[in-house]
Amino acid sequence: MGRHEWNSGARRWRLTALLGVGVAALALIVTLINTLPGGGGSTAGTTRDGDKVHGTPATPPDTTEPYVGWGFTHTQYSADEGSTTATDRVENLLAEDGGLPQDQAVMGWGADNPEPVKGRYDFGALDRRVDFMRRSGGTPVITLCCSPDWMKGGRAGANHTDWSQAALETAPTPDHYQDYANLAATVARRYPDVRHFIVWNEFKGFWNNDKARWDYEGYTRLYNLVYKALKAVDKDIMVGGPYLVMDSFDPRQTENASPTLKGPWGVMDQRVVDAFDYWNTHKAGADFVVVDGSSYTNDDDLLPNEFAATEKLTYVSEWVRRQTHDLPLWWAEYYVEPADGGDERDGWTEPHRVAVQATGMIAMVRGGADSGFYWNPEEEKGGGCAGCLWTTTDGADGGRQLPMYDLVSRFGKAFPPGTRYETVSVAEDDAPNVRVLAGDRTVLVVNTLGRTISAQVDGKRFDLLGYEVKWLTR
Repeated sequence: MGRHEWNSGARRWRLTALLGVGVAALALIVTLINTLPGGGGSTAGTTRDGDKVHGTPATPPDTTEPYVGWGFTHTQYSADEGSTTATDRVENLLAEDGGLPQDQAVMGWGADNPEPVKGRYDFGALDRRVDFMRRSGGTPVITLCCSPDWMKGGRAGANHTDWSQAALETAPTPDHYQDYANLAATVARRYPDVRHFIVWNEFKGFWNNDKARWDYEGYTRLYNLVYKALKAVDKDIMVGGPYLVMDSFDPRQTENASPTLKGPWGVMDQRVVDAFDYWNTHKAGADFVVVDGSSYTNDDDLLPNEFAATEKLTYVSEWVRRQTHDLPLWWAEYYVEPADGGDERDGWTEPHRVAVQATGMIAMVRGGADSGFYWNPEEEKGGGCAGCLWTTTDGADGGRQLPMYDLVSRFGKAFPPGTRYETVSVAEDDAPNVRVLAGDRTVLVVNTLGRTISAQVDGKRFDLLGYEVKWLTR
């Protein structure tokens, strides 16, 4: 499933550089000096006080709500590193727009192994990301994935982290579930201003090969231990899961297909439905529910086209809300453009990409979603990239907003949680060609055609360029 960033090499993962023979010999000496008795692995660069409060926490609101609104996820490269001029530019851009909710994984996607040896911590990279979120005024969210090697059958030690796809897809073994819950509690104490935690990511490592289904029992056990550990730190911490990928097939497929959950966009994978139902029934508690997924099928088909396919996001959102009796719904990731064989999404023009993305966000809101995180495909260098929020920050001229940032930031400000959505008039001839979302002050209009049209929405007539996204003030 390349779209979930497991096949994208150095772009997503912090990899160990190849060392020369002389440097390797020196590293070996340092490793031996810093090895714990009993072969516990190198503790170089680690500390015992992982739960010591880091930096100057932002002052959280008096009341923590189980929703955060619309923001983005930090990936392997982000604006916490690079030219100071460029990173400051992004921080200021975010701060001016109210910060935007920002999600960061505890390990991977730019964060190092947080606990290379049991009881020894290295939060340097995660500290840097949290500091960035604080300076930019964002609401911080931490996804509790992935796990240190020693919790999943690997070797302990600061020099032994295996950043390969296979290792990172491995979940903690059951005998280390409590160790992972303890790590989650340590993270919560270190960053007391982080009030929202997502437990794990896409059931990675929780596939049961023997039964050819998800190990939802194992995930739910881990989730419950983490939930209880976080609530023991502070009962007001908000915790959510299960972060399942809501996969769908071609509507003609019958194997593993849900007999009831289907539409023109496809048919839901019954194995995902079963996993969700088990977690929902056996969870210790949840303040919000988290899913992710794409508008396209597992075969990368957009049915019946890229805009209409987003109706799946509405359908899934409505179904999840019904199953959880209206728990606040988050989309941790959402994709509307299939990736190519290299896991790149650069086949569309930027106006086309932004228009379909806007339609997807409208679809999630219509289904009852409260919050969502755009997966920012940031590059390390080279300027801009398809779908990025800002240009790369490797040079002083970098960190400049791109069209996708304008969409995500404006959507977040115009339609925060609690928005009362209204129905507005759309001319009959225009209805098939536009998508509309309206609050009491703002109307978002999307042209789904690649040509200029004249449309009448909310009593106003205006021209829309091909794939234009237009904001109207009421």
